[in-house]
Amino acid sequence: MAARKLLIVGAGEFAEIACDYFTRDSAYDVAGFTVDSAFLTRNEISGLPVVAWDDAERLFPPADHDAFVAATYTQLNRVRTRFFHAARKKGYRMASYVSSKAFVWHNAVIGENCFVFEANVIQYRARVGDNVVLWSGNHIGHRAEIGDHCFLSSHVVVSGYCKVGESCFLGVNSTLGDFVKVGRDTIVGAGAVVLKDAGERQVLRGNPAMPAGTDSFRIFRVKGEP
Repeated sequence: MAARKLLIVGAGEFAEIACDYFTRDSAYDVAGFTVDSAFLTRNEISGLPVVAWDDAERLFPPADHDAFVAATYTQLNRVRTRFFHAARKKGYRMASYVSSKAFVWHNAVIGENCFVFEANVIQYRARVGDNVVLWSGNHIGHRAEIGDHCFLSSHVVVSGYCKVGESCFLGVNSTLGDFVKVGRDTIVGAGAVVLKDAGERQVLRGNPAMPAGTDSFRIFRVKGEP
């Protein structure tokens, strides 16, 4: 069976990483990259074409190509989310990557446009929503839920039965204790240990973690939302 062709949305460092991982460790054949015309500063990456977003459907038809949005946590994941919805509207089927060196239990669920790096552990009946990035070495415990559009950096522990709301950012070495719920748009700082529920748009720091008294939208410069 021929490899499915893949269009990568983005042209930065993560896009280059995604290209290499998809090429070496998936059934996909990367065909090219696309970005907004305002950010079209080069014509190729690794010998593959980079085209304007407005030309994507013509040059890489959705009937023949899947897409992956390779953006990190800019504006608290808003940039990645915007292109995720825009690519689906264009008719692309969204690809996910799960490293062959990750451990994913058979009844765990992983959504569309997810990127799961090496050494991640996703346990029994855990759920990872759409458009989620799990950088290397995270632990997603049994029956834990990661909402859509989240970004988990590295060595994050999400314990059993936790629920992480949409569009959150969890920093390096942060930990959520069992049954903890974290509201959407919340930032959990590096090394923070969250032992009780947290609301929306909070910034949590320390051990035990406490609200930092500022708004996550301010930290990540989220625009166009109240």
